Amino acid sequence: MPISSSRTSYLDHLACSHCGKLHAPDELQALCTNCGEPLLARYDLTAARAELDRDRLAARSDRLWNWRELLPLRDPARALYLGEGGTPLFRAPRLGATFNLPHLWIKDEGLNPTGTFKARGMAVALSRALELGAREFVVPTAGNAGGAAAAYGARGAARVHVYMPKDAPAANRVEAEVAGAEVTLVDGLIDDAGKLAAHRARERDWFDLSTLREPYRVEGKKTMGYEIAQQLGWRLPDAILYPTGGGTGLIGMWKAFAEMETLGWIAGRRPRLIAVQAEGCAPVYRAFHAGADRCKLWPNAQTAAAGLRVPKPFADRLILQTLRESGGTAVTVSDDAMRQAQHLISRYEGIAACLEGAATIAALNPLIQSGQLRPNEQIVCLNTGTRLKELQLH
Repeated sequence: MPISSSRTSYLDHLACSHCGKLHAPDELQALCTNCGEPLLARYDLTAARAELDRDRLAARSDRLWNWRELLPLRDPARALYLGEGGTPLFRAPRLGATFNLPHLWIKDEGLNPTGTFKARGMAVALSRALELGAREFVVPTAGNAGGAAAAYGARGAARVHVYMPKDAPAANRVEAEVAGAEVTLVDGLIDDAGKLAAHRARERDWFDLSTLREPYRVEGKKTMGYEIAQQLGWRLPDAILYPTGGGTGLIGMWKAFAEMETLGWIAGRRPRLIAVQAEGCAPVYRAFHAGADRCKLWPNAQTAAAGLRVPKPFADRLILQTLRESGGTAVTVSDDAMRQAQHLISRYEGIAACLEGAATIAALNPLIQSGQLRPNEQIVCLNTGTRLKELQLH
């Protein structure tokens, strides 16, 4: 039987997700130096399979960092820990009954620090970047990523600069500011904030934490996949519904399932991954159903769900590839349907879901009607944040 290893991380190298070029793992890296596409962390899974025991790792009390050997940090003492990860996977029997889905589950990421799943990615990305010598950071955000970056920056005594649209939720601006970040409000959407943030990063030598423009936010997000597998007894569900803006969690969970399969921790089919987008901003939906490899910029993006207002995700190629490899699909829902789903989740299950998380519940009926979901299937919906952050500030 495998035993727990004394190795702190099995990180082996970074590889370009498109051209495959290898990059040194123990230097600060951004995008592939050959083609400019995202880099992904690769681990020595052959050694890890022989030396790691999944149940011993899961039994630890470090939540996200339970899986530290399969994360990039070399020195565990440098982890910026605020209690991230280890979120509950709730059976949702009353809500499921309304859809004739008796095996419906909700993964509640709203219980993370700063109230959303963004804590996972920022915990790992900032921990690793600080370990490699970065000291000042910039991040463009539709809202929640900025607050998470600010919190973990404060934890690591690092300076963080946040660029967000002027009409981003006030709660997100305030939470970043109170954690000590410099917040710059930008005319336009997150892609406009991203352009300005990238310019400032080059100009002032700040490390850019933009979605998948560095290799380690996705590593934090992949831990959702490890947790779902462990929480379901190392059996994967039939389908996972994921509210998709930047799509890091989709890519991360698919990566986690591949790693676990190589490790021998799971067997059989992997889940169908389903991207849920807002009707007013659906570049992934449009590209997926057009058979395209890349997304086109969505004009005049509009939705009340700030995290879904991403007119063109940078990692669009990876998102679309993940959906197709998993046998999944993409679907859109209206803002009104999200709001109605919020009330349903609270009324039937007591979960305070954000609009983005509620989008996955709103998507159930159209997916059932199209035959994409069936009553006998085990289905997990990702609630990516708490509704409490949407309350008006006074």
